[in-house]
Amino acid sequence: MPRQPARNDLDALFLSRMRLGIMSALAGGDELDFATLKEILGATDGNLGAHLRKLEDADLIRARKRFIARKPNTSYRMTDRGREAFEA
Repeated sequence: MPRQPARNDLDALFLSRMRLGIMSALAGGDELDFATLKEILGATDGNLGAHLRKLEDADLIRARKRFIARKPNTSYRMTDRGREAFEA
């Protein structure tokens, strides 16, 4: 189980423009895949992946890995904890 970040840690997570953008994109409640987030945010694969990992490690988002037409696909959704932190 991931470590639950303290309030100051959460504030620091949202200082990044990219992480704030990810959370804003997911705030609508939709599950978005990596390619869609990359396009919305204008990010590179490596940069987006690093920020998604930080949010996932903090239990603010969840990843779902699957195959679509035999191709790997990872999509992301905000957790309840992530929604509470984002709204705060």
